[in-house]
Amino acid sequence: MSLDVLMSGAAQLGIPLSSAQASQLFRLLDELDDWNQRMNLTAIRERGQQITKHLLDSLAVHSYLHGARVADIGTGAGFPGLPLAVALPQHHFTLLDSTAKKLKFVDHATQALGLHNVQTVHTRAEDYLPKERFDCVVSRAVGPIETFVKWSGHLCVGGGRLLAMKGRYPTEELEHIPNGWKLATVHQLNVPALDEQRHLVELCRSHDRA
Repeated sequence: MSLDVLMSGAAQLGIPLSSAQASQLFRLLDELDDWNQRMNLTAIRERGQQITKHLLDSLAVHSYLHGARVADIGTGAGFPGLPLAVALPQHHFTLLDSTAKKLKFVDHATQALGLHNVQTVHTRAEDYLPKERFDCVVSRAVGPIETFVKWSGHLCVGGGRLLAMKGRYPTEELEHIPNGWKLATVHQLNVPALDEQRHLVELCRSHDRA
């Protein structure tokens, strides 16, 4: 799979990736492949699937990020945080995970890609008390929406947003949004070359304008 495929897919998402940024993202996949030989970071090993399900799937949420300070909760091997950090160098990303070995890879990849807008934090979201809260908190791996809100709501500034990446429209989960929060909207994401449903649930505090 060529850089052109990635750049074309990103363009369909409204992201004008430079060739240098596309090369950085391919480097991320190369590093992931290398580390996967020693530890199980991801089950997706085929390059075309990696481009679609790791890179483009991550980048699909870029236009829904609020503000410049973004937290990625349960980042795992760095998704969606690392691809977004490459595409949005003016944003600052804090990537959290409770598994140290995964963050070791994220730190390595951050250095290998020459990213200066990423920091990692080894902790659980519910235990994290940052000096400065975030404009936006995103996750694609922290279980039900109810759990995500309970663990991460305190990390948002006033007027901030929680963004939960989902597959199918999460009808049942939306019936259990914790008190103090409300649904702003659900965005349908169209990820190039992905024949699966993707949705992004956007939540705000009950007193904020949706």
